[in-house]
Amino acid sequence: MPPFWAAPPLTNHSRSGELEFVLLGFAHVPSLRPMLAVLFLAAFLLTLLGNTLIVLLTSLDPGLRVPMYLFLRQLALVEICFSLDVAPRLLVTLLRPGRGMYPTSCALQLLLVLSCVTTECLLLTVMAWDRFLAICRPLHYGTIMSLRLCHLLATTCWLAGIPVSLVFTIWLFNFPYCGSRGIRHYLCDIAPLLSLVCADTRVFEASVFVATVLIMIIPVCLIVMSYTRILAAVLQMPSASGRHKALSTCASHLIVVILFYGTTGVIHLRPKSSYSPESKQVVSLSYTMVTPMFNPLIYSLRNKEVKAALVRVFIQRRGTFTP
Repeated sequence: MPPFWAAPPLTNHSRSGELEFVLLGFAHVPSLRPMLAVLFLAAFLLTLLGNTLIVLLTSLDPGLRVPMYLFLRQLALVEICFSLDVAPRLLVTLLRPGRGMYPTSCALQLLLVLSCVTTECLLLTVMAWDRFLAICRPLHYGTIMSLRLCHLLATTCWLAGIPVSLVFTIWLFNFPYCGSRGIRHYLCDIAPLLSLVCADTRVFEASVFVATVLIMIIPVCLIVMSYTRILAAVLQMPSASGRHKALSTCASHLIVVILFYGTTGVIHLRPKSSYSPESKQVVSLSYTMVTPMFNPLIYSLRNKEVKAALVRVFIQRRGTFTP
């Protein structure tokens, strides 16, 4: 009997455009698939609901039309795109195991995953810089963070990931694939696809490492520098209430940064690391399903302005439709 990750083999060597891939996510726990499908469906719906609510609140409430919430809206949009790219295919994999997917579909999913990860990395860095300016340069904040600059930064974050994602997706799918066509993951990602390639991928892996350092490690360093300066400025504040308010505005963002970078770094810094495919699936869930679901909760439950805006918007809407 073949192992659980086996899939119908390819004949000789085949290009990726001539075969169907099969996602084998959670094939090692077949009895848990129905329960996992229910849990992931609930997480998917909560993610869409929570992030859509953030987008609506920051768009409709005048009190949230400031740079911090403009970037928060962009982050919520990224999480919605991320979830729409990953969750439906994950549910199909759990409910209809063994169903193939065309290489173009796999490549598109990989392209969107890489683009969303890159955009989120840059957005989190911009949000940290925004908090640094607001707390450490309050007198110049309004002048520096103009509406035009905010829109320019947001647009740059969205567009920056596209060329990098295109290069690595096209490069990866031009390798020859042989052997099993089963991807031991619930999504098309670099690491599980590399395990199917029957060619020398050392240059590709080195390029992925360099890109990861540029896109993830450098932003992390900038975020750490920003929060170091913020902490130093907060500790010098004479008022305890001022210190508490300054730290509370940064705490939510810092939690999201730790959740996101702590898991994506493990996966993308070493795509052919010694971690088992099953371990990588669990780690990947942290930034593909868990973080997008918790982001709205983290920002809303810890943020009095968001909770107040929620009340204002619903009262306003109820008053509008009351005869």
